[in-house]
Amino acid sequence: MKRAALVTGGALLPAGWLAAAQAGMVGHMAGHMIAVAVAAPLIAFGLSDGRFDPARRWPTIVTPLGMSLVELVTVWGWHLPALRLLADRSIVAMVVEQASFLAAGLLLWAAVLGTGRDRRAGGVGALLLTSMHMTLLGALIGLAPRPLYPAMEHGMHDPLADQQLGGVVMLMVGAASYFLGGLALLATLLRQPEPQP
Repeated sequence: MKRAALVTGGALLPAGWLAAAQAGMVGHMAGHMIAVAVAAPLIAFGLSDGRFDPARRWPTIVTPLGMSLVELVTVWGWHLPALRLLADRSIVAMVVEQASFLAAGLLLWAAVLGTGRDRRAGGVGALLLTSMHMTLLGALIGLAPRPLYPAMEHGMHDPLADQQLGGVVMLMVGAASYFLGGLALLATLLRQPEPQP
């Protein structure tokens, strides 16, 4: 099961990179969401409890709340107009952007999938926090009254409509992935018996 998740997550990465390289906000968002909210949790699950599991290798660094904050800074940072423009104009910057999305997502999912009741409880909060900030950013992008990223405009769609669809992709995939992950983690905690003193 873990091997299948690892292979599937790795196989999805080229699709995400290809989507992010396409013109327009929808492709950009699809690429980001594939990296951070689809491939990253699959890869993290595939690596969990193994020798390459970052949470197992660096348990004091790869913590749920810490990695949630890393993910927040990464996602919001790359959506600042200046960094967005840089990634749109430079293939190197786009590769760094996609790699940072994958790394932030992988570290967060690895942290929340770690063993131990306390880590899992912290993971619920971290995933729900991430879902909230993804929802907020997706809503801000989708509901903006004007195009926020003029460099992403292309002839296929109305720029504002393209941006609105990009915001919807972030809401539907990113926010939903973290929200459902948090609920699933909470369900596993509720099913576990309380530790005896």
